[in-house]
Amino acid sequence: MDEKEISEKAIRGDDEAFLALMQLHKEALLRTAIAFLKNEADALEALQEITYRAYKKIHTVREPAYVKTWMIRIMMNYCQDQLKRGKRYVMTGEVDETIGKKDEYRLELAEALATLKPDEQQLIYLKYVQGVKIKEIAELSSIPEGTVKSRLHNILRSLRSHFGDRGGMDHV
Repeated sequence: MDEKEISEKAIRGDDEAFLALMQLHKEALLRTAIAFLKNEADALEALQEITYRAYKKIHTVREPAYVKTWMIRIMMNYCQDQLKRGKRYVMTGEVDETIGKKDEYRLELAEALATLKPDEQQLIYLKYVQGVKIKEIAELSSIPEGTVKSRLHNILRSLRSHFGDRGGMDHV
């Protein structure tokens, strides 16, 4: 049975199919939580919470092909809620601790990403970390594809200007 069939069954209320879906996407969901929360214990707690939330709302998914993206969005929203509640973690991705020119640029990029608004961070994360297509991002965000493209363009332009003439974006 392929992912689409499993998704369709889960949407129709099949508990075993839902568990299979969670198993399929567990790694991506954990990576998402860790990227935001920077703490494995909090990420595992987040996974438990969104498993419950996804289980309660899986019947609302209209397009089975987007179940993974839908779950990632739930995780991102949950993590953003945790951040708003006072846990001050920043989505920076992984940065190597060894010092080198490339690592300096990664650290600077992480700092630049931290200056973005949460919705801008989410767009960057969905597109460039999770590899979600523009069409799916638009559907998840309830905004037109053209708006997603222009926002991504503006965010990238802002990040590039942060690096100025140093060319930092070329090294990451």
